[in-house]
Amino acid sequence: MAPRGKFITFEGLDGSGKSTQIEKLARALRGRGLAVTVTREPGGTATGEKIREVLLHSTTAGLTPLAEMALMFASRAQHIHEIILPALAEGRVVLCDRFTDSTEAYQGAGRKLGTKPVLELHEILCGGLQPDLTVLLDNEVSFSVERARRRNRKHKSTRPDENRFEQESRAFFGRVRNGYLAIAAREPQRVQMINARGTPQETHAKIMELVKKKIRV
Repeated sequence: MAPRGKFITFEGLDGSGKSTQIEKLARALRGRGLAVTVTREPGGTATGEKIREVLLHSTTAGLTPLAEMALMFASRAQHIHEIILPALAEGRVVLCDRFTDSTEAYQGAGRKLGTKPVLELHEILCGGLQPDLTVLLDNEVSFSVERARRRNRKHKSTRPDENRFEQESRAFFGRVRNGYLAIAAREPQRVQMINARGTPQETHAKIMELVKKKIRV
């Protein structure tokens, strides 16, 4: 049997550079001969991608915070069963763009549902699965939000409409960032915060140091 793989998640506000850093890390780990699975939430599976479209499309109206959270966990439960656990069982390194910390930050803090229901649903629907390492990319709220909005405008004609959250207020994103900071303070062994204000290469170098220490690649 292959030894269990490693599960690394990336968190942060949209526009914090998660996609770029996951790409760089995947390339670096593959260069070291490791088998890597790159995936994302919401999404990652055929069912999850359909749920993603509902959750992120700018025309989705009237979705209550509780319905939003339930859909996030529906996508996640399928994702764990279909992608994450099988990849870990094969000894692969799984790099996931968002996991339950996103739900705690966006729905728990941003939508004011609180931490308790998120953690309870995680235990029930996800079997308490926790990442070996969570990289939290931190930047100023205004910078991250503007970058995400600019990216969505630029790719408006070539990418799916995923603008629903970018329409939220600055106060909402402030609560989301504070939610992330609270998670990092509560779980300092798992969640490592990286200042993402430098160049992509500088940020990547910091992440590689973390990954080498945490999972000994």
